[in-house]
Amino acid sequence: MAIRAGLAAGWLSRRLGLGAGVIIGGRVTLALAPSALSRLAAGRLVVLVSGTNGKTTTSHLLAAALRTAGRVAHNASGANMADGAVAALAADPDAPVAVLEIDELHLAAVAAAVDPAVVVLLNLSRDQLDRGCEVRAVAAAVGGALAAHPRTVTVANADDPMVVWAATQSPRPSTVWVSTRGRWNGDATSCPRCGTTLHGNGDRWRCRCGLARPAPHWEASEAAAVTRDGLVIPVGLRLPGRFNLGNAVTAMAAAELLGVDPRRAAAAMSLLPDVAGRYAVVTYRERELRLLLAKNPAGWAEILGVLDEARPLLVVVNAREADGRDTSWLWDVPFDEIAGRRVVAAGEHAADVGVRLTYAEIEHDTVADPLAGLALLPTGVVDVVANYTAFHQLRRRLTAETAGGEPTK
Repeated sequence: MAIRAGLAAGWLSRRLGLGAGVIIGGRVTLALAPSALSRLAAGRLVVLVSGTNGKTTTSHLLAAALRTAGRVAHNASGANMADGAVAALAADPDAPVAVLEIDELHLAAVAAAVDPAVVVLLNLSRDQLDRGCEVRAVAAAVGGALAAHPRTVTVANADDPMVVWAATQSPRPSTVWVSTRGRWNGDATSCPRCGTTLHGNGDRWRCRCGLARPAPHWEASEAAAVTRDGLVIPVGLRLPGRFNLGNAVTAMAAAELLGVDPRRAAAAMSLLPDVAGRYAVVTYRERELRLLLAKNPAGWAEILGVLDEARPLLVVVNAREADGRDTSWLWDVPFDEIAGRRVVAAGEHAADVGVRLTYAEIEHDTVADPLAGLALLPTGVVDVVANYTAFHQLRRRLTAETAGGEPTK
C-alpha cells in the first residue's frame, strides 16, 4: 500500500507539472513504511555510486553496462537520497540488480538499509559548504559507512587522498583501485590521516605516515581503459572530457565485478549521447546550446577543459536547498581561464557570479533571466554552464519553448 501511494503521489506530481515526482513519491512511501528501502532492496544485488562529482554520469554508464546482462533498477533522475532510491526500486520491483547514486552524506544510512555488494567511491571535495562541512569530516563519515560493511567490495579512486583514506580505514576483502587521471587532490594537500604535508609529483602522492597512492588495477589513458595486466580496452564515449573517461573506466571496473565483460561494457557506454540532459545540444532561437553542469570548484575545473575558447558562454547559478545556500565556492573557481570569451552571468544569484567575474577581470553582462541572457549572446553555438537547480530549471524552460508552449519561470 505504501508503494502504491508513493507511485500515485509521483504520478500526481507529474500530472500537475510540479516535478518529476520521484522525490515526493519516495517520501510518501517512506512516511507510510519506514522500512520500505530495506524491503525493496531485499534479494537484489545493489551497487551504490557515491562521491562529490560524477555520481549521475557514472551511475548511468554503469547501468548501461549492466543492462547488457539483464534488467537494472536505477535512480536515473539523480534523486540521490533515500527517497530517490525507494522510488527507483519501487518503479522496477522485478529488476534483480540496482544501481543507485547516493549523496556521500547519506551513504551510511542507505548502505545500512540495502547491504550493497559494491560501493563505487569517485572523489571527495568541497561542495555545499553550508551542508557538507569540511571535506575530511565527509571522508571520515564515508570511511565509517564502508567499515560497517566489511564484505562489500569497494571500487575507489586511487588518485584522491581523501578517497584512499576513507577506503582504507578498515580491513576489506578487496578494493579495486582506479586511476581516473583527474585533478582530485586539490582538497588534500595535507594528509587526511595525520595532517602533515603530502609529498610527490602529480598523482604519485605519499605521506610519511604510510598513507600513499595505491597501485591502480585500472587506469584511464588516451581514450582507453588499461588494466594492471596490460589489457587495453578502447572507450569510445560520446560524452566529452577527460573526467568522463575516468567515470567510464570506473564504471567498467564495477561492471566486471558483476560479471560483465569490459569490452561489452565499453560498447554499451559508447551509445549514451548525454546523461540526464548533461552534454545535450539544444536548438533555441538561432542558437545551438551545449548544456553543461558544474556545481562546485572541482566540477568547474574539469568543465573548463571542455569549453570551446571561441564560443560565447552563459553561466547560470542558483542557491536553493539542492545547490547549497552558500555561494562562496565561486571564489575558488579559476574563472580567469575563460578570459577572451563573450560571457553573460545569469540565474537567481547572477549578481554573485557577476562580482566574481569582475574580480577575475572578465568582461560580462549580468541578467537574472537565463533566456534574456541568451538574447545578449551572438547566434550560433553557445556553451551553457549551470549548477544543479539552475540546470534543470533552464532545461524545463527550453523544453517548454521548443515544444511551442510558453516558457515557465
